[in-house]
Amino acid sequence: MTDAPILLRSDSNSIATLTLNQPKKFNVLSSELMALMQTTLEQIAEDRSVRVVVIAGSGKAFCAGHDLKEMMANSDDVAIRELFTKCSKMMVTLTLIPQPVIAKIHGIATAAGCQLVAQCDLAVASKNATFATSGIGVGLFCGTPSVAVTRNLPRKQAMEMLLTGDFINAEKAQSFGMINRVVEHEMLDDAVESLAHKIASKGPEFIANGKKLFYTQIENGMEAAYQQATECMVENMQMRAAKEGLQAFIDKKPMPEW
Repeated sequence: MTDAPILLRSDSNSIATLTLNQPKKFNVLSSELMALMQTTLEQIAEDRSVRVVVIAGSGKAFCAGHDLKEMMANSDDVAIRELFTKCSKMMVTLTLIPQPVIAKIHGIATAAGCQLVAQCDLAVASKNATFATSGIGVGLFCGTPSVAVTRNLPRKQAMEMLLTGDFINAEKAQSFGMINRVVEHEMLDDAVESLAHKIASKGPEFIANGKKLFYTQIENGMEAAYQQATECMVENMQMRAAKEGLQAFIDKKPMPEW
């Protein structure tokens, strides 16, 4: 086989970049690609040398969603349930790994590709990027993408995207809360790298604790959320690195290198 790998991984300065690498297919989330993503994310979760993960796409698109040809080739309920169970597990894993995950969007992100953006912890997009939950246009409501999208966007904006399938540009996606930053296309690499390095410079134990709390408390009622947040603060305060950082602040000394 001489074909290039469909998922690329490159590590540099504590940042692991995963690149969806099926440019001719607009980086669709095939079963094979999702399986590779799942395995790679699980490996990264155990790799303490990695502090931040960046997800990018090759070619013109970030990700055009699921492989519709694959879905139609085997469309019985067992096969479709298996496909979307695999996808859902991969999406949840993005939130379960201790490292923050940044989506780097340079082109279209549609259907499950839009879901992937929304599921990542952070997202930075080029002005060229566009977003849509476009399944409704071909007769398939974007059910699983709606889980991530509705946890990012206000209800009315999310519902409009889901019911119309219309594309929105990067500026509107930012105003809706789907992405953090919009930059000129030629500045995308630098913007993502800057954000990733800023996060990587913080203590990985604090980051992992905070990320875990973020996703557990936000799904609970306020009282339970405060209980979980209290336990997070207690655990954080017992960390040696935290005490070193607090003491340095009190003593007006430089922060330790975490």
